[in-house]
Amino acid sequence: MKLNEFNPSNIRVRRGGGGGGSFPGGGGGKIGCGTVLIALVAYFVFGADPLQTIGAIDGIQQQTQGQQTGQQVGAEGTEVCRDGPYALEACNALSSLNDTWQPLFRQAQIPFDQPILELFSGQTRSGCGAASSAMGPFYCPADQTIYIDTAFYDTMARQLGAGGDFARYYVIAHEYGHHIQKLTGMADQVRSAQQQNPGRANRLQVQMELQADCYAGVWAGKNRNLIEPGDMQEGMTAAAAIGDDTLQRNAGQQISPESFTHGTSAQRMYWLKRGLETGNEDQCDTFSGT
Repeated sequence: MKLNEFNPSNIRVRRGGGGGGSFPGGGGGKIGCGTVLIALVAYFVFGADPLQTIGAIDGIQQQTQGQQTGQQVGAEGTEVCRDGPYALEACNALSSLNDTWQPLFRQAQIPFDQPILELFSGQTRSGCGAASSAMGPFYCPADQTIYIDTAFYDTMARQLGAGGDFARYYVIAHEYGHHIQKLTGMADQVRSAQQQNPGRANRLQVQMELQADCYAGVWAGKNRNLIEPGDMQEGMTAAAAIGDDTLQRNAGQQISPESFTHGTSAQRMYWLKRGLETGNEDQCDTFSGT
């Protein structure tokens, strides 16, 4: 996917790193694509159960839900985008995502805040608590920031076989999809519904993640002129690699749909493809019939 180079006035970027421990006053978190990826790294590298890893991360994040972050946002400017090809790629993607989504919010007369992109190395502190490179990219709704240690993309390619620029764009576009859910109020609605009916919590989480997948596809679909041969396959490979059934199968476990948090490989592929083929955010209603 050939993206134009970022517009410096169109992105908010900062450099992070060196933080450790839980951040005092950290805000609420959520399971994102990064949580799945840290679980995969734990499985492939350390032999850990990825589902237990996901549960542990989610538990920590849920403990801080609803609190306000005391972290000061100080965007350092776009010089951080020049730290390497992955950093430049992430900034280009963020600029394109802003260009794509902001007009839609304007048309719908919904206030739009651009998310912050924090590129960090090793570890950092987020509004959702401590973050490390092993977590992969994730979105924190408390400070409306997408966190990326771009070196993780190498791990994603090696361990998941999910290489290629479109696979990386899919990841950041998925996290941006969670930002869309935050701005529209969908994220708060889902959290409220989960608290009121814990028995549906996993199902609602799956629907939320699939919608973020669809939103990622919508972004690509609205920029179809930039898509190159092979991009679709890269995206499908990445989506298939992080399906709950694939995680469980790779962990040597019995497939357990009631424990799913992100959806099956087939579901993730379906919603990413639906968004890409339609380029229409109205086609991303994963909650119908619930």
